[in-house]
Amino acid sequence: MLKSKKNIIVIVVTLLALVVINVISNYLYKRFDLTQDQRYTLSKEALQTVKNVDSPIIIDVFLEGEFPSEFRRLRDETQQLLEEFTVSNPNVKFQFINPLADENTREQNIQQLAQRGLQPFQINIKENGKTSQEVIIPWALASYNEQTVIVPLIKNKIGATDPELVNGSIQNLEYVFAEAFKKLVNPKQKKIAVLRGNGQLKDVYVADFLRKISEHYFIAPFTLDSVASNPQKTLKDIENYDLIISAKPSEPFSEEEKYVLDQYTMNGGKSLWLTESIVMDRDSLLNESGRGIAIMKDLNLNDFFFKYGVRINPVIVNDLYSAPITLAIGEGSNSQFQPLQWPYSPLAASNPNHPITTNLDPVKFDFASQIDTLKNGINKTILLRSSKLSKLQGVPREISLDVVTQQPNLEEYKEPNQTLAVLLEGEFASVYDKRVKPFKISEDKTKSKATKMVVIADGDVIKNEVIRNQPQELGFEFLTKRKFGNKEFLENAVNYLLNDDGLINIRTKEVKLAFLDTKKIEDEKSKWQIINIALPLVILGLFGVMYNFLRRKKYAK
Repeated sequence: MLKSKKNIIVIVVTLLALVVINVISNYLYKRFDLTQDQRYTLSKEALQTVKNVDSPIIIDVFLEGEFPSEFRRLRDETQQLLEEFTVSNPNVKFQFINPLADENTREQNIQQLAQRGLQPFQINIKENGKTSQEVIIPWALASYNEQTVIVPLIKNKIGATDPELVNGSIQNLEYVFAEAFKKLVNPKQKKIAVLRGNGQLKDVYVADFLRKISEHYFIAPFTLDSVASNPQKTLKDIENYDLIISAKPSEPFSEEEKYVLDQYTMNGGKSLWLTESIVMDRDSLLNESGRGIAIMKDLNLNDFFFKYGVRINPVIVNDLYSAPITLAIGEGSNSQFQPLQWPYSPLAASNPNHPITTNLDPVKFDFASQIDTLKNGINKTILLRSSKLSKLQGVPREISLDVVTQQPNLEEYKEPNQTLAVLLEGEFASVYDKRVKPFKISEDKTKSKATKMVVIADGDVIKNEVIRNQPQELGFEFLTKRKFGNKEFLENAVNYLLNDDGLINIRTKEVKLAFLDTKKIEDEKSKWQIINIALPLVILGLFGVMYNFLRRKKYAK
């Protein structure tokens, strides 16, 4: 009786302890990230985007359904990430929706989503040596206070395998959601001036990039023409902008214009220069002769950049690691477009140790010049370089499409790693220090506040293709279907220059996932079926035989 009473007490105490622990756990909740790369620990920059959210952010994720293992991994990682945001702020709410579940409404849903910019994505499914195609919707919609933004869940990369595609997409998930939340929650503040009046690229050729950065910043054109009549007012007006962008100027800058830009820099203004020292354009080659002359281009900026610590040399970078040029081969109706080796379109290697260029695809250049860095007090960081197989060619020089038919002489390519883009940071000395000023201003400054500048030795880096008067995506080649890192590089550069580098830091986070080797699975399928199914049965059978043998031997006596 006493023992029974003790057992009852133990059971009651245990139940009470479990109830107490359960109540406490409702108030004290902690998640532990035990992964080596801390992939489930959100960066402080990402957490900051939802820190002050006081009304619901509703996220509809359309990546739902039956997928191959790689894409199930992407779906699960998306859910894990959103759960972390929800833990940080309960106002972040999400749900997974399968718009393809009902066959009766499947096509209608695909069409409606595509009209909103959520294009379907085709994946290949391999089963038993056969390949079939399936459609998924790798997108999400995030809504906040009657605003909605699209969130891409797949970072597409031409030629990537499914594991590579998914790994890159998972690595990009935190960034795309943090960027979406920032668009919804934080209003635009900083302003960017796109310079006009010196033969810069027309709007249609920079439309895609400007559209992208306009999601975060105010964008406006700014012409320097008024310098001639009222330079003081022009200087005052341009100082209202946090950053200026000059995209491939083709006409020289006057001393008055340079002085305005110099004093803008002295007052802490940031700038992004996409310029070169040669005149040569790919379009000029696509004529009957297939030839063009590359000549020097003097924009009257040599002393400007020289004082700041760089020199853009009037040479062409010829690089064997390059993007192809697509030419029509054949005659009449038998002609076909074919991509051919083109050494004048270097694919620049990025600096893996700087947030602007970490985890960046190669950036495509066209007839790029080369940059020398000079010794002064400015800190210089090389962002992009040519490959080891590159050389410099002086101008004037005839450029011919015949080069695509010639075998390159590797002995000539002995000028590797030419600088194509550089970041300048520090306190700049004025170009007009101890010089006659083009015009008088009340406060001439000879040394700047701490500021930044990016110089890129090719204006075509920002130039998008135009087809039927419609701008295409920057960095995407329509004919070859290849995608380069131009837009991401320039977007990172702008964010960094404007000290808006929180999102850039998220890009530097590396996530390494282990995927099954599908080819090895296919090749060794039978072996592992035998090991997992037949071998245990054989072992069990041998055990039974041995057991019966020993049992008979023991009891036979």
